[in-house]
Amino acid sequence: MTQALELYDMTIIGGGPAGLYAAFYSGMRDLKTKLIEAKEELGGRLLIYPEKMIWDVGGVTPIRCEHLIRQMIQQAHTFDPTFVLGQQISGLERLEDGTMLLTAVTGEQHRTRTVVLALGHGVLKMAKLDIEGAERYEVTNLHYTVQELESFHGKRVLISGGGDSAVDWANALEPIAASVTVVHRRERFGGHEKNVKRMKESSVDVRTPYVLDRLHGNVSGDAIEAVSIARVNAEGLIMEETEQLVIDAVIVNHGLRGDFGSIVDWGMDMGQWDINVNEKLATNLPGIFVAGDTANYPSKVNLIAGAFTDAVLAVNSAKLYLEPAAAKVAYVSSHNAKFKEKNKALGMAEEDA
Repeated sequence: MTQALELYDMTIIGGGPAGLYAAFYSGMRDLKTKLIEAKEELGGRLLIYPEKMIWDVGGVTPIRCEHLIRQMIQQAHTFDPTFVLGQQISGLERLEDGTMLLTAVTGEQHRTRTVVLALGHGVLKMAKLDIEGAERYEVTNLHYTVQELESFHGKRVLISGGGDSAVDWANALEPIAASVTVVHRRERFGGHEKNVKRMKESSVDVRTPYVLDRLHGNVSGDAIEAVSIARVNAEGLIMEETEQLVIDAVIVNHGLRGDFGSIVDWGMDMGQWDINVNEKLATNLPGIFVAGDTANYPSKVNLIAGAFTDAVLAVNSAKLYLEPAAAKVAYVSSHNAKFKEKNKALGMAEEDA
């Protein structure tokens, strides 16, 4: 059966920024590549925040997540790699010929010579609100992400959380919502300092250290019409009586919970949320490399730009693993023959326009 499977030089597991850029750059290294994503769409963690603005990608002016995802996917298709969606890889078997057999949870198999793990923090799920009966409001006005800012126009919004996304949403909603209240169980916010300062200097009502204690439904019981918040001490215990606030929408941002699945059993040197690699982005298992949030090494840069660099290093290492005499890096695109015909096509398109 394994002989009938098409053999790839590289299989990338994960379709976020690191995986997508690895798919592009592997084409510059003449590697036959397949990318496998557990979800039914590409984009990774960025899919959770489609309207969030991204400012820190080099050479790219502020851009919405959804637009950046679209551009990364388009770039990833440049050299026609194979894309497989909706398969979560769980099994790894080394075959007698030195290749590897990857098996999905659903049973599909893939044969490859190298692997690049671009898993982010695994299959991500939003941490749900730990209040009894909260799930009944998820179809109305309890939200775990912001898909469309305008849907909150003129509404009284309460945000529970203190990370980057909670702060970003508060700043984005402040000019369009009737009111925005943020409750966070700690005095210190986890968001970028500049954004936290902007939030605190705006009309956003910031309550710390407070927690969301109760949800009060309307008469029909299908939507939240008020919430109770409570002040807490350093141990998270309620210190005083709760205060009730009338609201139109609740947004919860209590973080993400990731799951690597059975990949944790492959025998790699792992941390709680990542995989330890060397300066070549190589794991302790031959032929397996890591890129993006999954990779842990001393000089790690936790930015999208850092994920792109990880992808380049991992792909270059995989190329040298397969062909030790190969060039250490690909020629830059301005001098790379692989782009000659593509540049011609672009020139013709500009003339036609």
